[in-house]
Amino acid sequence: MNLPSVLFYVQHLLGIGHLKRAVVLARAMRRAGLKVTLVSGGEAVPVIDSSGLDLVQLPPTRAADMSFKVLLDENGVPVDDAWRERRRDRLLQVFHATRPQVVIVELFPFGRRQMRFELTPLLEAAWAATPRPMVVSSVRDILVEKSDPRRNREMVDLALRRFDKVLVHGDPQLIPFDDTFPFARELGERLIYTGYVADDLTAALPTDVPPRRHGVLVSAGGGAVGDTLLQTALAARPLSRMASEPWRLLAGDNLSEATFRDLAAQAPAGVVVERARRDFVALMRGAALSISQGGYNTIVELLSTGTPAVVVPYAGGEETEQTIRARLLAKRGLVTVVDAEGLTPEVLARAADAAASQKPDTATRPRLDGAGETARIVAGLASVHP
Repeated sequence: MNLPSVLFYVQHLLGIGHLKRAVVLARAMRRAGLKVTLVSGGEAVPVIDSSGLDLVQLPPTRAADMSFKVLLDENGVPVDDAWRERRRDRLLQVFHATRPQVVIVELFPFGRRQMRFELTPLLEAAWAATPRPMVVSSVRDILVEKSDPRRNREMVDLALRRFDKVLVHGDPQLIPFDDTFPFARELGERLIYTGYVADDLTAALPTDVPPRRHGVLVSAGGGAVGDTLLQTALAARPLSRMASEPWRLLAGDNLSEATFRDLAAQAPAGVVVERARRDFVALMRGAALSISQGGYNTIVELLSTGTPAVVVPYAGGEETEQTIRARLLAKRGLVTVVDAEGLTPEVLARAADAAASQKPDTATRPRLDGAGETARIVAGLASVHP
């Protein structure tokens, strides 16, 4: 039996959230009876379990810095035209080999402009194929603000010209897409909200039995830009009313080994410093307080567990996504926000005490069925030839 084929392209450049969400979606689509080829253009992330998936690893690239303007290859050297051509040719080879009924591109055209050298040829190949596959954009709830408003016009024009559907992995009752994309309404029926994408462990959390909470969990996502938060949390602990509680600091795999060892050496009794763990959701559910950045996946886990939280959104370079998300949630009383530029041990300790005194929110639980709903939508598209 030939299963409907899906080609799913994802590129992470700094954090790991894009790849994590893509893996969760790929697993859900497989359960829905689809043959999914996940094509990843970023570096491997050990903490993300991609076992059992048909994963194609392109020559990996990452951003040189927070501006995302320079891409580095696997050797840390800026990529050149020859490298771009090899990546493009490999991606097109996978497309022609899999002959997908659906092509999914993560974030583009609403981001990943740096990858046009391979995504434009991929889209052209998809539209030239007979029969033509359905082309889908998979995008998170919030976009980074554009310094040039004309970019928004370019994005919607490309979406209307080259994409059949735009799947927004969010809940409009919590954060409408047009809060950060002014041309969202022009997408019309192309735009579909799926709900937030929670991994299997998060989605399966019970909602009727509150956990017994204990301790403080400090996390920094993939770790590439989280060392300041972890260092500040260590210094904030003795200033907080939570000082007698055990604190667990989770450093992502992208945090340098030297910085990790330095953190571990500073940790006093009652503080555990370790690398990111796959049971992160269970740790969060059991924590009396979470201190974290404001990435998509972490916020989904916070909302699903109802854990009192201090969020210090990453705002380096031109990034605005985490700050916008955190402030919108703070207005609803769901998190306590500390801006990164004002982060000090004293400020963080006061915020931790304030957040810990709040009762966990159980009333505001957005749609967390985004993985299953996406799989259902894509399965329907796979049976349609335009």
